[in-house]
Amino acid sequence: MQQFNYPKAEKLKKNTEISLLFDKGKWKSCGPLRIIILKDKPGQPVEHTRVGVSVSKRYFKKAVHRNRIKRLLRECYRLNKDLFKSSFGEKTIAMLFWASNEMPPKFQDVQAGFIKLCQMQKKSS
Repeated sequence: MQQFNYPKAEKLKKNTEISLLFDKGKWKSCGPLRIIILKDKPGQPVEHTRVGVSVSKRYFKKAVHRNRIKRLLRECYRLNKDLFKSSFGEKTIAMLFWASNEMPPKFQDVQAGFIKLCQMQKKSS
């Protein structure tokens, strides 16, 4: 049975992990959705998957809009966690970004982009 939860242990919050992610991570894009990934390596141990979400204030001035997109991205991860882990690995640090100034019309559009991004990673691995 699938676990559709997003526990505190899976949330990317530590500044050290975020800065490590930006220093040594790899970028992938699919439409307006971008992700930066850092897989487990011998010198950089990762206990388990951690995911963060960010939306630029540059594109969305109002916090209401930024928060809505962040909710949609977290929900995509929560519902498709098994696909994410099979594509990117069990021990991965990642951060999702919405890189467009257009508000997504429906959740299904965001989810389709997320699934496409995971499938692209699966094919390239």
